[in-house]
Amino acid sequence: MRAPQRVKVELDTVEVTGNLADGATYRYWTFNSKVPGPFVRVRVGDTVEVHLKNDDNSAMMHNVDFHAVTGPGGGAKATEAAAGEARSFEFVAANPGLYVYHCAVPMAAQHISNGMYGMILVEPEGGLPKVDHEFYVMQGEIYTEQKVGAKGELTESYDKLLDEKPEYFVFNGAALALAKDMPLKAKVGETVRIFFGVGGPNKTSSFHVIGEVFDRYYNLGSLTTPPLRDVQTITVPPGGAGVVEFKLQVPGKFMLVDHALSRVERGLAGVLDVSGPDDPNVYKDHDPAKSAHSMSH
Repeated sequence: MRAPQRVKVELDTVEVTGNLADGATYRYWTFNSKVPGPFVRVRVGDTVEVHLKNDDNSAMMHNVDFHAVTGPGGGAKATEAAAGEARSFEFVAANPGLYVYHCAVPMAAQHISNGMYGMILVEPEGGLPKVDHEFYVMQGEIYTEQKVGAKGELTESYDKLLDEKPEYFVFNGAALALAKDMPLKAKVGETVRIFFGVGGPNKTSSFHVIGEVFDRYYNLGSLTTPPLRDVQTITVPPGGAGVVEFKLQVPGKFMLVDHALSRVERGLAGVLDVSGPDDPNVYKDHDPAKSAHSMSH
């Protein structure tokens, strides 16, 4: 165990244009020019010092609400900043768990849908058990005036946001970002932990890894509750999180999805690419040559 520490977190709110899908860009609102924002990791009992700076060129006011905070607005009131302004506050990380943070300037749903969300892990005393790989994955929705598949610079749709009808569902900010651009990678025999959260702002996720069973699931991000075991799919609400762990037994490309599977067609899919030797005692394909040409996931 270690003594409580003071941890400094620096968040820059920046509005940037980035790739949303093949041939399409979007004007994101971000923490530190990333969607999701940086993964913050502290230990229970730590004092967390949050410094937020809103970029000089921002068109909007921004702030941050940490769900791990006990205090007004989760820090939103203390960090509300106009363009070029800097604000700060501190809090004690008193409750272990995996928590979402997001911008909460009205209309909060608009700021979140444009990319302003991330997660903070408050580890319990002694930390988490060691695994070979940890991955940070968040699900979000993007509401564009243009239909899914349109090219060029897409623009946000306030009406679709209010109607809760997104054109895109995304892992880590962009359509197929964890499939084509940055698939997750590991090897047979290794253990994996996925910190999964839903920025939203509106849709619940039924997170599933096709071809795997979660050995342990820390429900809703609680790290003080014993984990569920042998879980196929987890349900995570907007503004919620969960932690899954599993050991990789066979090689292959394992798809990350929300099991509301129509969302795959709107960009919501990732890949866990596992390399290593086959194990016919675990899985044996009777016709691998034919399977190689299959269109199934």
